[in-house]
Amino acid sequence: MPTLFPDETKSIIEALLFVANEPLTIKTIAEITERSEDEVEAFLKAIKADCEREMKGFCLIEVAEGYSFVTRSEYAPYIEKLVKPRLNALTQAALETLAIIAYRQPVTKSEIDQIRGVNSDSAINTLLDRTLIEETGRKEGPGRPILYGTTQDFLKYFGLKDLKQLPLPEKTLAEKGID
Repeated sequence: MPTLFPDETKSIIEALLFVANEPLTIKTIAEITERSEDEVEAFLKAIKADCEREMKGFCLIEVAEGYSFVTRSEYAPYIEKLVKPRLNALTQAALETLAIIAYRQPVTKSEIDQIRGVNSDSAINTLLDRTLIEETGRKEGPGRPILYGTTQDFLKYFGLKDLKQLPLPEKTLAEKGID
């Protein structure tokens, strides 16, 4: 591979991010460009700064343990006129179920049903179909029930870098005296 100049490497990283279907990790970009992870991180910061400074129609975000170009949220109404969102809005039942799984993972269906007070089969199947949750194993004990947890698609769907970015539950906020 020929020796790359800094501007050329930056352009290559932009091209990689543009064509990638999934967020790219620093490690992956470093392997492809044959640059150090520190160099790649510096290039990513420069790309992000360029997007902000030039007020491009897209921006670089860190999401699902990688980096991805996304369109600016303020342009969503225009983009929605062109394309339908990949995932339709989730039902209230699916959102409740997803919230329980996100905050309590790994969690069993019976634990979800107990918290919600109703059967969650349909909501769980919807979330599995949309790859927002996945089976993460089996709980020790009678019947060895399936454990559920969130996926990388969950992080991407909600624009989260990792689960630490989930907002605090209201109960926790109240305990901390935050309204």
